[in-house]
Amino acid sequence: MRRAALRFCSLNKGLLTPNRGLAQESQDPKKQRPFHIDEACSPIHVNNVRDKLREKVGASTNWSDHKKAMEERKLLHNLLAKSQKELPPRRMQDSYTEVLLPLGSQPELREKYLTVQNTVRFGRILEDLDSLGVLVCYTHSKVEEAHTSPLSIVTALVDKIDLCKKSISPEQDIKFTGHVSWVGKTSMEVKMQMLQLHDVEYIPVLDATFVMVARDSENKGPAFVNPLIIESEEEQKLFEQGELNKGRRIAFSSSSLLKVAPSAEESTIIHEMFLSTLDSKTISFRSRVLPPNAVWMEDSKLKSLQICHPQERNIFNRIFGGFLMRKAYELGWATACSFG
Repeated sequence: MRRAALRFCSLNKGLLTPNRGLAQESQDPKKQRPFHIDEACSPIHVNNVRDKLREKVGASTNWSDHKKAMEERKLLHNLLAKSQKELPPRRMQDSYTEVLLPLGSQPELREKYLTVQNTVRFGRILEDLDSLGVLVCYTHSKVEEAHTSPLSIVTALVDKIDLCKKSISPEQDIKFTGHVSWVGKTSMEVKMQMLQLHDVEYIPVLDATFVMVARDSENKGPAFVNPLIIESEEEQKLFEQGELNKGRRIAFSSSSLLKVAPSAEESTIIHEMFLSTLDSKTISFRSRVLPPNAVWMEDSKLKSLQICHPQERNIFNRIFGGFLMRKAYELGWATACSFG
């Protein structure tokens, strides 16, 4: 492998950073408020979210029932809409869902979420956000005349996560809220917020945007989802932001290195990094030196092997995407701690 230098000090030299992803916001969390919902909503206990999802798709908790359940889902094809116009429009508040993670009032839950620094494991939060996003979308796309949903909702991507705090306390209750904020023909954008109880008030800690897609009952092709009704200026802004996010994702995909060559600016940055690793005495491709405060990229590599068991499956008996996100995040965290 060609040895490339990973420069941890290179951000001030003009390297571009992604517009989306995990970021920490500097604003006062008390100034942030969740999306306003007029109708009251009873929170779902975090341990019951997966059960709710199983109910919506007719999945069994028994691993051996998987084949039977999949055969039964084939019969749901006739409930799928032939076009989006056939589906009744839904409001944003129709999909609004609250989930309670009572770390303060139920201390027995803490160990699963606890880090050695006595903070909350962010990988666990990613799992809970993923489950909530799927539940929100099933609520939005509910088929009134059917007990079991003919849709298979899957997570397409995590578009954005903004943190308001550096760490999350494991000793106060946490509440997640979410609702559909934008829809295309077969995809939905879900806005979620995480809040933590301080005294008697829930204070925003995190804002997240996930993109989910609807597939048919056998997860073999796309399926239409209910259109969205806009009822206020606030909702209009959220929907317009969803349109902007879609355009940005399309633009980002079209500029991928899998489709186009690096730009002149990117090529210049890469060449400058290469020149900074040349040995001035030999000036040879084979003679390389590390710049100060740097490590070779290949030396920063960490790998992890996971054997997945039925415990890590999702409602369709495939590997739970939230589990993969948690493992990927924790591997990335370990890598950063080792070489950062």
